[in-house]
Amino acid sequence: MTNVWTHGTWVVKPGMEDAFVAAWAKLANEAMGRFGGSRPQLLRDRERPNVFETFGPYPSLEAVEEFRASDLFRDAVAETRPLLESFEPVTLDEIEWA
Repeated sequence: MTNVWTHGTWVVKPGMEDAFVAAWAKLANEAMGRFGGSRPQLLRDRERPNVFETFGPYPSLEAVEEFRASDLFRDAVAETRPLLESFEPVTLDEIEWA
C-alpha cells in the first residue's frame, strides 16, 4: 500500500521566520509522538526566505484526517496564523512507478 503525503506552502510575514520555525517544529515533534509516522520535512526557499515548504508521509488518508481534526493541529494553526501571510495545504497520493 502506498503512502498519502501532505504538503504545505507557508508564506511567513517578514521578520517572523524564527517564530514560525519554532512553532512548526513544536507541532511536528508533538504530532510524531502522538500520531506516529515518519519525520516531516521543513524546507526554506533560498530566493524567498519567508517561504517554507513542508511535506511528510502518512500511512493512510484516515491518519491525515485524524491529525488535521485534532486539537493539536487546530491549536498549532491558531498559533501560527498571526505569523503567516498565507498557508496552502495539499494532500497527495503516492504513485508507484518503475
